[in-house]
Amino acid sequence: MKFFPFLAFTSSVLFFSYDASANDEKSTLIEEGRYLAAASDCAACHSIHGKPEYSGGVSFSLPIGTVHSTNITPDMEHGIGKYSEAEFGKALREGIRRDGATLYPAMPYPSYARLTDHDVHALYTYFHDGVEASSVATPDNGIRWPLSMRWPLTFWRWTFSPAPVKAQAKTLQTFTDPQIARGAYLVEGPAHCGACHSPRGLAMQEKALTAADSETFLSGGVAVDGWVPTSLRQENRTGLGRWSEEDIVAFLKTGRNMQGESFGAMTSAIVHGTQHLSAADLLAMAKYLRTLQPYDKTQKNWVYDPASTNALRRADVSARGAKVYIDNCAACHRTDGKGYPAVFPPLAGNPVVMGENPASLVHIIQSGATLPKTETAPSAFTMPDFMHRLSDQQIADVTTFIRDAWGNNAPTVSREDVVNLKKDMPPRNMVDGEISLN
Repeated sequence: MKFFPFLAFTSSVLFFSYDASANDEKSTLIEEGRYLAAASDCAACHSIHGKPEYSGGVSFSLPIGTVHSTNITPDMEHGIGKYSEAEFGKALREGIRRDGATLYPAMPYPSYARLTDHDVHALYTYFHDGVEASSVATPDNGIRWPLSMRWPLTFWRWTFSPAPVKAQAKTLQTFTDPQIARGAYLVEGPAHCGACHSPRGLAMQEKALTAADSETFLSGGVAVDGWVPTSLRQENRTGLGRWSEEDIVAFLKTGRNMQGESFGAMTSAIVHGTQHLSAADLLAMAKYLRTLQPYDKTQKNWVYDPASTNALRRADVSARGAKVYIDNCAACHRTDGKGYPAVFPPLAGNPVVMGENPASLVHIIQSGATLPKTETAPSAFTMPDFMHRLSDQQIADVTTFIRDAWGNNAPTVSREDVVNLKKDMPPRNMVDGEISLN
């Protein structure tokens, strides 16, 4: 009689231990998924300030019209609650919805094709069990017929999006150093850096999806909401050639370093994504980026030229735009153009300043920019807009001065350039704002 109660008690302990183990495994997967969601920058595209996280509604301005990001919470009606793990993986890595339709490639499934089965499983567990369901409907897309038809996207997907198995094999076989291989996986896969920083072809496809495809990979992209993504390769003047691994890690962690500060969609990627990554993963990404040889091999190294500094210190403002610079910019960026790094970025030798396309610099002067706080850099800094203080001609002049001074030697900017760029002026706040892929 005493044996059976003991057996029942023992059995209950065994079942309790099994359940606790299963719960621990799920909790671990949820945390892995949460981390991968940050690495994949999911919140930046699927979350709007003031609305439930991951409930979608962010608008993407494409050449064919406006697309809105979807609700990816586990809501059964408006979200992905009905998706099985296989269907979730198919949408994530192949761009195929649960109903069989092809997703617009604003969703970077050509990059997500590199995600491993384990990482897909962790992401599914997180979005299924770690995210609160929200019954927020996705707004209708603003694309007119016949461009609104999805079936032609099937051919785009077949042509430009790699099969997951082949994509994973390519990334794994390219690098023998495990740390660099990890960095390659993150940059080429979940972080989908090429979606912005690689050039695109006539069909709006990325010309290269990995370092193994072509040296065009991460060599600089098309304008994203007026901001021009720079090269992440080792060009000395317009890329990361003068950035150390520590510079790259600091930039991805805080949005700032001794070389410059983030702006536009990159700020959103840092705030929602890379600031939450581990030091080991950020270092792996930095090491990988440092392996990418320059795409533009004709560039001469940038060398600081003190001529403009000496002229300004002599009160010589005869150069085009020099007086505008002294009156409006020198207090923060200094007469020597070196700024106060990590607070007010240097303009001398800045890759954004020296780029062929002056759009980013013109837009920052026109509309200003805010560098928000991050967990490890809690101070926010704002550059005011000068659009209402300076004329189009004055903006052209001061932009030309900045691009020519201190050895920058970049082409001049005309008043007509400024007027035309004003038409594409980006929203002030890019952390929770709209995203454009024009």
